[in-house]
Amino acid sequence: MDRRHLLARVGGGAAALALGALFGPGLGSDRIERLPPSGDDPFSLGVASGMPAPDSVLLWTRLAPRPREPLGGLPDAPIEVHWELAEDEAFATGLRRGTVLARPEHAHSVHAEVAGLAPDRRFFYRFRAGDALSPVGRTRTAPAADAPVDRLRIVLASCQHYEQGEFALHREIADRDIDLVLFVGDYIYESSNARYRVRPHEALAPTDLAGYRQRHVTYKLDPALRAAHAAHPWVLTWDDHEVENDYAGDASRFEDRSSTDFLALRTAAYKAYFEHMPVSPRMAPVGAAMRIHEHYRWGRLADLWTLDGRQYRSTQPCNPPGRAGGRVMTSCDELADPARTMFGLAQERWLAEQLAASRSGWRLLAQGTQIAQGGMETPLGRSRFSDGWDGYPQARRRLMQTIARQAQGNVVCLGGDVHRHVVARLRADPEDERTPVVASEVVTSSLTTRGLSETATALMRRSNPDLLHARSDERGYVLLDLTPQRLGIELRATDFPVPAEARIRTQSRFVVEAGHAGPQRDG
Repeated sequence: MDRRHLLARVGGGAAALALGALFGPGLGSDRIERLPPSGDDPFSLGVASGMPAPDSVLLWTRLAPRPREPLGGLPDAPIEVHWELAEDEAFATGLRRGTVLARPEHAHSVHAEVAGLAPDRRFFYRFRAGDALSPVGRTRTAPAADAPVDRLRIVLASCQHYEQGEFALHREIADRDIDLVLFVGDYIYESSNARYRVRPHEALAPTDLAGYRQRHVTYKLDPALRAAHAAHPWVLTWDDHEVENDYAGDASRFEDRSSTDFLALRTAAYKAYFEHMPVSPRMAPVGAAMRIHEHYRWGRLADLWTLDGRQYRSTQPCNPPGRAGGRVMTSCDELADPARTMFGLAQERWLAEQLAASRSGWRLLAQGTQIAQGGMETPLGRSRFSDGWDGYPQARRRLMQTIARQAQGNVVCLGGDVHRHVVARLRADPEDERTPVVASEVVTSSLTTRGLSETATALMRRSNPDLLHARSDERGYVLLDLTPQRLGIELRATDFPVPAEARIRTQSRFVVEAGHAGPQRDG
């Protein structure tokens, strides 16, 4: 269910209450305070920006002078926060100012939408609360919708398990000359694995709002991640670990967790996610629903869609009724059911309409996982992992048919989740090699999380000739360099587990030429 439908169902009064808690000055405590002096840095979780549009950008921070305490050590009252945005780091040119309230019901987070900006400009920003001044962040607006654009540089990243490695790759990302970071899921991990732990989470898996808030605090306290947020605007979607591994819609993988109990967990997880991400106030969750899918335009060069493959999906095939969870299987009659969906039918229709209306040079579809086939030939038949697109073959065919109907071409699907760098061809029917290639796919490896063994990955490559590149032993991110003529793909990688002083190298390079579906090796 999307946000508008949910608001309609809860009714005008409840919807006004839900949104008023974020925007309205009259709800919650009517006592507005200045930041009380404490000697602690209220900006301990850093600053961030996101959702760049031609005339606006979203600025984020969260006041938390003592981030491990309830409400970050702050009183249960709104606190005034002032933002500044300028064209130079000295805040002398084109200075803009505004004031927002950091409300306790949203953990004193700030989501300030700065509108009326010039397109295709770079800016500096900062926050002030009381006598405290935040670090300076850098951000930018998108080019005008009809502007000719020569270049767009994106870092594609995913899967940053805090326990399984240092965030050294974020230091390199912070230093790169790029336009935005595109993060496609598993920003936090709710789970743990002692076998691969190099540094601990703050506690066991979160089960309520306080627990999810603390998990986000653990990640935001990492200085390399804060640096990457401060350096570039981020565009985000999610996968499963922001809530629970392998969840599907309103279904949990745990037998003792009912749909009602899981939706209460999802409500807490979505709220904590919103509080800690640079996303618009209009995306604030209402109960267990939060719209994350969105459309971004980069002049005439590219359209980018972030897609949600968790909130609306059908449960994985051949599971017990109402039970989520992925597994490896070789046969399942439910795979042929055309009603099964990854995005939900409403989001499928929305994407089809958006693609049909696009006139940009490139169309980028960002979602959580690998679309190309990843099953392996075994003595018992071809295996498939039910939580990925291999478990939703009819939905995948619909997506590929939607892409194939776009006469303008130049569609590139972007994903994460699988902890391996992947570059692949996507066919009109990915399970039929006789059908034409209609799109390209780039999947980023994880930033820290362990991958499959190279033995298993080698078998995957042999079983799937459309996987032009697949490597699971290294961690990394992908640099995408778009021009009107080509898309350059650079796979950056380092060893697992990632040390604080990681040596990062280029694993491989590919290119997609405009007008020619399918990647090619570059050099």
